[in-house]
Amino acid sequence: MKNVGEAPQEELATGERSTRNRVARSILDHGPSTVAELAGRLGLTQAAVRRHLDALVADDVVEPREQRVYGARTRGRPAKVFALTDCGRDAFDQSYDKLAADALRWIAEQQGGEQAIAAFARARIAAQSGAYREAVESVPAEKRAEALAKALSEDGYAATARSAPRPQQGEQLCQHHCPVAHVAEQFPQLCEAETEFFAELLGTHVQRLATIAHGDGVCTTFIPKTSHAPPTARATENTAHASASTAGRNPA
Repeated sequence: MKNVGEAPQEELATGERSTRNRVARSILDHGPSTVAELAGRLGLTQAAVRRHLDALVADDVVEPREQRVYGARTRGRPAKVFALTDCGRDAFDQSYDKLAADALRWIAEQQGGEQAIAAFARARIAAQSGAYREAVESVPAEKRAEALAKALSEDGYAATARSAPRPQQGEQLCQHHCPVAHVAEQFPQLCEAETEFFAELLGTHVQRLATIAHGDGVCTTFIPKTSHAPPTARATENTAHASASTAGRNPA
């Protein structure tokens, strides 16, 4: 599990972090809980539980709710309970990566092997392409890589665009996070489809220099300096072939 409610190292001791995780885990295991219930399960004082809950609420890991009462309501206000937010649930290990990998493996076995995976990867990119096209087509040619990076960041890729190191003439699109890296490690077709899409979207051939799925620290795509003219159908086909050949690996 990731460390939930984690503050900078100098501000939060290891013991504090561990206890905070225990509070969040108890809520995950037992459902919405009162301060008294958490204190009893974890062997903590209610004051200590409240302190940790305040930090978890501030970090959007848990949220206070009014306790549901079944049957006749007793006199007085119902006790407040604390429940995990969506963000809080995401802080715990999930089996989504395994589920996605299992699904793609089944597609490969039942629907035609690697070609079926590639078709799925392209369809996935196509379904997500609208916002990227709008972002890129709304700016001048020289701003397109930057616009694409911003759109990717909004989808969780933490992307940036910068000038490529000399003597290269062009830009580097860097994605510092990849939400599907663990699955792409097993199915490089996901990286290849993304690279093909970047080429088609930017109207030029691009070269994938590194990927997180391959074990690199960042996904890096080289975008050469061009006129950014819309690619012809044949240019697009050639670009896709060249891009796929380098996607998911470092150049020699």
